[in-house]
Amino acid sequence: MQLRLFDSMNDLSEFAASVIIAEINQNRNLLLCTATGNSTSETYQKLVSKKNEFTSEQLRVIKLDEWGGVPTDHPMTCEAYLQKRLLRPLIIDPFNYISFKSDAEDPDRECGRVQQLLDAQGPVDLCILGIGMNGHIAFNEPGDFLMPHCHKAHLSPSSLNHPMVRETGVTPQYGLTLGMADILKSRKIILLISGKNKASVTRQLMQKKLDTQLPASFLWLHPNVHCFCDRDAFES
Repeated sequence: MQLRLFDSMNDLSEFAASVIIAEINQNRNLLLCTATGNSTSETYQKLVSKKNEFTSEQLRVIKLDEWGGVPTDHPMTCEAYLQKRLLRPLIIDPFNYISFKSDAEDPDRECGRVQQLLDAQGPVDLCILGIGMNGHIAFNEPGDFLMPHCHKAHLSPSSLNHPMVRETGVTPQYGLTLGMADILKSRKIILLISGKNKASVTRQLMQKKLDTQLPASFLWLHPNVHCFCDRDAFES
């Protein structure tokens, strides 16, 4: 894992967006895996503001995870987040977009459908990640074991306290997520960490100890992870 520190979230996001643009310009058919949340919002904003610097006509996008048991049109979904901040502004062709359906009748079958598409079109070229307060990656939650592929995940209390949940009053029933093997197969990973509230989990991650109770620690196994971290998260 290569660590790069930034003085502010603005500087971090500006640099992350420039890296994403460079990757797209090298591979216009790039498969981009997109996380959601506070850590990624400004990066996506910067990316959209620079859309004249790259072409998104052939860009492929796969959604990293989704809140399960929530109506697809609810504003708290990861789908709503990505449509607003990335997919519509970049005019991503629906044919080039792989997404979990939040209110699928059969969540396990839905995970199988997404896995099948990923297996056929992957691996992910560039995976954008954040890290949860409890060290989760996507909805790969701390536990005795980690799942390798797309799966229905039991949500931890920490995840259920996420602002996307807390501010809407809707409680998801489960998570839908890519598994750790799917993430680790990515050709390149960018991990975005910002804010004083992430200082504790950042310290744990930097110990470089693999632990299923800290799923993000498994990123140390990957040969091409770039961690962009602001000083609030690293030094607090």
